[in-house]
Amino acid sequence: MDDYQFSQLLGRLELSWEGYRKVRKGVKKRIRRHMQQLGCKTMAEYLAELDKSDEAKRECDSLMSVSISRFFRDRKFWQTLEKEILPDLIKRKENLKVWSAGCACGEEVYSFKIVWNRLEKSGVSLPELKIIATDLSTTYLDRARAGVFHSSSLREVNKEDYSSYFDTNTRGSRFSVKPAIKKNIVLKQLSLLADPPGLNFDIIFLRNNLLTYYQDHLKQPAFKKVLAALAPSGVIVIGSHERLPFETESLLPVNPHSFVFRKYGSSPN
Repeated sequence: MDDYQFSQLLGRLELSWEGYRKVRKGVKKRIRRHMQQLGCKTMAEYLAELDKSDEAKRECDSLMSVSISRFFRDRKFWQTLEKEILPDLIKRKENLKVWSAGCACGEEVYSFKIVWNRLEKSGVSLPELKIIATDLSTTYLDRARAGVFHSSSLREVNKEDYSSYFDTNTRGSRFSVKPAIKKNIVLKQLSLLADPPGLNFDIIFLRNNLLTYYQDHLKQPAFKKVLAALAPSGVIVIGSHERLPFETESLLPVNPHSFVFRKYGSSPN
């Protein structure tokens, strides 16, 4: 499959060439395997199969998902979350709702639970926490449920957290998240183009997915739905290299991070 054929597939799925440019090698490999399974020798045959088979289309959508993450990615943000953002929310909330949108294999949502647990250990009185983590890929969700990670994805984890929140897997270079960290996280399959899994979320993680991989005409309406699900004074976090799909006065940056925003006023219609 050459780049032209891959761009044909991206166009049919309304996905962004720029978003996939650097990760296309691995995605191409998965799609070639799917084409072989379906008996499709050309991209034209594959696209025709996607048009007539809902199951093939769902599998293709799942195979297009990209998981490039690690624990505490953008470490300075996690420090701001623990020292400033969460303490501010905690003092004003009886219940705290968090949505990890496009959670991939769970590194982000487990990073959040580690921060939450550290605050609990410090003696802070915490509100009831509700977390939902969603992804389109059932494969990634199964990995998130398993909670087993290679050491390379834990390179930002400090030594104390290693011993407190992970067990060494029998394979040596892999580590399992302890059950206490996995507890009370709802994992659910969901497309970022669908309606959000609830309303009035206090924190929404929307990092390196919707705003990277979809075409502009899909980003804007989907992002409006996400923003509508964010509670007043709630915080939304996008990728450090991503941009908002439109200008809005309802979101103001949370210093010192250009990719973290607090919601003021009402969402755009």
